[in-house]
Amino acid sequence: MPVRQKHAKIETRKSSGSEIQSPKGKLGVMIPGMGAVATTFVAGVEAVRKGIARPIGSLTQMGTIRLGKRTDARSPKIKEFVPLAGLDDLVFTGWDIFEDDMYTAACKAGVLERALLDQVKPFLSTIKPRKAVFDHNYVKKIDGPNVKKGKNKMDLAEQLRADIREFKKSSGASRLVTVWCASTETFIEPSAAHQSVKAFEKALTQNDENIAPSMIYAYASLSEGVPFANGAPNLTVDIPAMHELARKNQAPICGKDFKTGQTLMKTILAPGFKARLLGLNGWFSTNILGNRDGEVLDDPGSFKTKEESKLSVLEHILQPELYPELYGKFTHKVRINYYPPRGDNKEGWDNIDIFGWLGYPMQIKVDFLCRDSILAAPIVLDLVLFIDLATRCAELRGIGIQEWLSFYFKSPMTAPGLYPEHDLFIQLMKLKNTLRHLRGEELITHLGLEYYD
Repeated sequence: MPVRQKHAKIETRKSSGSEIQSPKGKLGVMIPGMGAVATTFVAGVEAVRKGIARPIGSLTQMGTIRLGKRTDARSPKIKEFVPLAGLDDLVFTGWDIFEDDMYTAACKAGVLERALLDQVKPFLSTIKPRKAVFDHNYVKKIDGPNVKKGKNKMDLAEQLRADIREFKKSSGASRLVTVWCASTETFIEPSAAHQSVKAFEKALTQNDENIAPSMIYAYASLSEGVPFANGAPNLTVDIPAMHELARKNQAPICGKDFKTGQTLMKTILAPGFKARLLGLNGWFSTNILGNRDGEVLDDPGSFKTKEESKLSVLEHILQPELYPELYGKFTHKVRINYYPPRGDNKEGWDNIDIFGWLGYPMQIKVDFLCRDSILAAPIVLDLVLFIDLATRCAELRGIGIQEWLSFYFKSPMTAPGLYPEHDLFIQLMKLKNTLRHLRGEELITHLGLEYYD
């Protein structure tokens, strides 16, 4: 079922800008996985709508964008520069293996204080989980009763498509987006089943073990013309079949793995070392966390998926093939330990061994006591609004992968054969320049020679 507005009003900033449909009507947000991240996100949106909290950390809500020269003094808020959906237009649904409504799930997650949750309880209590597509073979450390049954994986995909159509109708939403906020699945290598839509659909009917539950959600969403953002390091939409389906149905995709905590710090610090040409001997990272995510990652298969995502960051930022004397032999270790008393308040330690002038060694120690879901929630909000913008944009909706949203991910998706950009500051420049481009504004290069003519 199509989710784009066929006859929406077209807005353009300048003749050179892209055509973008106005965000008319409600935007339905569908979330596989109604755990800590999802409930923190939805509760936060409602708290902001009620005026009892602020959307700290959200680029779409609080960020500005410079236009033109520095002397022009033009820096509107991003939400005033591009036509984003308003928070009041968001409606929600989700799937989960547990039967708790969002208020109960949020209380159990223990991220937000009960005093805040009680103020949004009437709203959260109305959001009850749909039965989930789940297979214990892909997430071994948890299980639950609220699970769909079907004769094969294609049947399960059809059930999800029916859920999507029903939610669109019952909520009155004119557009939909899906954001995966569920668990990290066991590690899967790309296979023949992933190489085309035809092969993937055949594999669904044959219950191929290479088709994980997250892929079934992605297939159902994209088949309905619904964009999909992947918040976990799962393979999910990073396969040729999903690229093909996304382009065919003009449903944007992006991912993977929300960039929070320790990896966020790496994408801040590593560009600084490279900019100053400081060498790296080693980077040891360890984490403790006690939420459902930590429990899931206690399984070696799920940890392997996460490890692949986290380890790739430094090599892509530091480019050891270009700087072998500085980064050609560094050791990078990542550990994650499930420690229930810590709950959602993850602690990440980093020991960084660097060297400078004449090879003299130095060390940096980082102890980041973060709140994982607090960092993830504004990412979910921004992705919802930006991927909806992409779906309404003639230039973006047909290209599939939205690389300009790499800013939000540990392991950004790119066109096949293209290395990902991990540098947080380059990612932000890319995102903002994409918005400038869409509105027909001059791209910012920071050259600045014109100020000295």
